[in-house]
Amino acid sequence: MSAQRDQWIAQIEQLPAQLTELVRPLSPSQLTTAFLANEWSVAQNIHHLADSHLNSYIRCKLIATEQNPTLKPYDQELWANFGDAQQADVEISLQLLRSLHARWVQFWRELPEDAWERTGFHPENGPVSLLNVVETYADHGLGHIDQIQRTLAAEPQ
Repeated sequence: MSAQRDQWIAQIEQLPAQLTELVRPLSPSQLTTAFLANEWSVAQNIHHLADSHLNSYIRCKLIATEQNPTLKPYDQELWANFGDAQQADVEISLQLLRSLHARWVQFWRELPEDAWERTGFHPENGPVSLLNVVETYADHGLGHIDQIQRTLAAEPQ
């Protein structure tokens, strides 16, 4: 496996622990207040990561087992506005991420070399390979850690 792929997989593996450490000391108000205009609250970010990464894991399995499957998009803004995505109790989503990422990392590490270029078709993004997915979702997790940190930094003192 390439060193770059190993790094992306390690980022995916570490994300649940990083998120847990980041949000552990936060109050319910800090979790559910959107301190930045047009940005999600910390809780919405955590719940979104669980939703998004679960969708992606399923897409990966489809890509690995079907010939160029169509990957169903979803409206993440609408999903983030459901009550379950606005709850201060983020532990359920953190538990989901811990379990999901353990499975996902195993999937990545056991993926045969010739499978990395397998593709699915995303109606909004076009062809998506498994290599694209591992890179995208390693960056996706880091992007949401950054968004959470910026949100918390904007909290009035």
